Amino acid sequence: MLYFDNDYLCGAHPLIMKRLNETNMEPTVGYGLDPYCESARNKIREACGAPDAAVHFLVGGTQTNATVIDGLLARHEGVLAVDSSHVNVHESGAIEASGHKVLVLPSHDGKVAAEDVDKYITDFYGDETYEHMVAPGMVYISQPTEYGTLYTLEELEALSAVCHKHSIPLYADGARLGYALAAPENDVTIKDMARLCDVFYIGGTKVGALFGEAVVCTRPDLLKHFFPLVKQHGALLAKGRLLGLQFDTLFTDNLYMNIGAHAVRLALKLKQAFVAKGYETFIDSPTNQQFFRLPNDKIDYLAEYAGFSVCGARGETHSIIRLVTSWSTREEDVDALIKLL
Repeated sequence: MLYFDNDYLCGAHPLIMKRLNETNMEPTVGYGLDPYCESARNKIREACGAPDAAVHFLVGGTQTNATVIDGLLARHEGVLAVDSSHVNVHESGAIEASGHKVLVLPSHDGKVAAEDVDKYITDFYGDETYEHMVAPGMVYISQPTEYGTLYTLEELEALSAVCHKHSIPLYADGARLGYALAAPENDVTIKDMARLCDVFYIGGTKVGALFGEAVVCTRPDLLKHFFPLVKQHGALLAKGRLLGLQFDTLFTDNLYMNIGAHAVRLALKLKQAFVAKGYETFIDSPTNQQFFRLPNDKIDYLAEYAGFSVCGARGETHSIIRLVTSWSTREEDVDALIKLL
């Protein structure tokens, strides 16, 4: 079988496994207070150009989103996000379970439009009964989006400006940030993310790590008492050095960017082959997730040899599939899938 189901099919990048094995019998203190976590924090701060940022290591993406959103919002507030966003669709109500509502905005190829945010907040406070409703307390985006699309620097700057205008934080889910940064058409750097987002996270689980995400908060005052909140949400790892070691490795010798570049190159090779053979892209993604609309009989044929996901309900004649590449995707697997077409 060929596997294109997701970007966390395999364990971890060999360099990470090497570091974990080398330090396995070394005793360290827990909960992220060890030298490896501190080294990783410093490397992340340097990469982000944010020497005063708070950096926190959490165990997974859903826990990170739920914990950060809970930490940023007051009890009566909700989070603005597009209808296709991860927090609205694929987190089993984790945000709502923490007592906060996802306030849905229309999707523009998976992205939030600054003007929609501005209108929502303006209209909300223009209603004299607004105190009876869930208040918009922050904006959630992801880079890249659920569709693999990218916010441009201009779009991100516009969103940041609107959030500052209304005095609410902008939070970016970076579960696949490495693939956004490596996309050829991307014009947003990790320093731009730190400059324009009040909080964002650098995804490890989907970008070469065994597990774990690194939250970067450029305004530490926004997440006061974050440590106990992380623990309440089940996102704190006692053996915190396992997270620190992984991010310390990812941010050594440009490994994080190299992983992203490898996956994106192979994803775009797949995209080019599908288009050349006459298949329709569902959305124009420049990152490691590729979406195609295929005849159902072709999907059934490919499923005998390759793993992938079908997005949404199966159509009468055609359906949409998603193919995902990662650090572990091999060139020969891509070539084999192209041959099956």
